[in-house]
Parts: sequence; C-alpha cells; structure tokens
Amino acid sequence: MSVEVKVNVKTTLPTTPFLPNVERKPIRTERLIIRPFSEDDLDALHSLRTQPEVMMYTAIGRIAANKEETRDVMARYLPPNDLETYNNVICLASTGELIGIGGVSKGGRFFGWPEVGYLFKKEFWGQGYATEFLRGWLGLWWALPRSEVELGVDAQSVDGPGEVPELLTAFIEGSNTRSRRVLEKAGFREFKQWTERDTREGYDRDATLIGFVLSSAGQKN
Repeated sequence: MSVEVKVNVKTTLPTTPFLPNVERKPIRTERLIIRPFSEDDLDALHSLRTQPEVMMYTAIGRIAANKEETRDVMARYLPPNDLETYNNVICLASTGELIGIGGVSKGGRFFGWPEVGYLFKKEFWGQGYATEFLRGWLGLWWALPRSEVELGVDAQSVDGPGEVPELLTAFIEGSNTRSRRVLEKAGFREFKQWTERDTREGYDRDATLIGFVLSSAGQKN
C-alpha cells in the first residue's frame, strides 16, 4: 500500500453496533431487493465466488477453494458478526435470485473512513444493476443513526485537520473501468491514485489503484 500521511479529524460515523440482521428491513429498488444475509444464501454466494472474472477484483484474487471457504466468508455477515458490518445480498426483485453482494465490512478502513464494496455475477454486468444497488444502498447508509467520533484519516481525503463532513470511500484497480463509472454515477470523486506491487498469488505485477470519496454533505437522510 502507498505511504499514507494521516491527519486527525472530528466527524460522524454510523453508531455501532449496527442493528442485527433480523431487525434490518429489506429495501426495494426498481429491479432489486437489497436485504441482509441469511444462512440460506450459501449456495448462491458460492456460485458468485467461483467466477474468476469476479474474484480477480477481490483481495484474494482467485475463486473460492471450496464451499467451506465461502461459508467462512459468509459468517462475517451473520450473527453475531452482523453487529459489526453493514453488508447485504442483492437479489432480482422479479425472481429472488441472488446476483451480488455489497456494503461496508468490518475493518474496511483503507483510508481511515468506512469503505463500500460490491460484487456482481458476471452475467449481470453492464445492465445498470451495480449503479441501482449503490444508489439504493447509500440511502440506507446515510439514514443510519450517527455518533460523533475522532479519526485518523488519509490526509488527501480531507482539506485539513479539525471538524470535517463524514466521508464514505471506495477503491478500485485502474483497469476496472466499469466500477469507476458506477462510483462516479453515485457521486464519488477520485482523490488519490498510486501504484504498488500486486502480491496476490499468481499475479506478480504492478497495479494502479484509485481511491474515491463521497461526502455526507448534501446527502438526504
């Protein structure tokens, strides 16, 4: 990772612990249902995690080794860990089919701020589903109760130390132009770009990474 210069800021973040999955209400967008994880999602999640085109953009960079590995990943979003994450499954409203996942994970603080991410099955790329999800999910995120906090954050993400608006971040590999368009359509702006060695097994290359931020200023909640 690039060398970061940190600054301390006063801001807000969603109050934690989050509501448990059982108390979170699904939301409906035009074509999607965004809902909490359940134990019944294992097979569909494993299907998503066995698509190489999808997994190349993840931290492990490879397909799931087996269903038990997927079960371990899913456990991060099920009780009792649901209190520390805000992730959802993304389903077609017309059929209920799980076509993706997305949200904020525990420890998703690459730049000191919460970080949103998402994955979609390859057969649903290029149809506007990621943009539709992100816009709908952001409505949930900004509506969460807030608490005042002090954070150490990437200095390039803010104008300086002190009191600042809350930010939500994301980062992508430079070659992932689809995700770039999704983020920009949702109002994110690029604030940082750097190159580092991709140390994931089987890659051994330099990768350009791009950081994005979305400010709470002006968001409806």
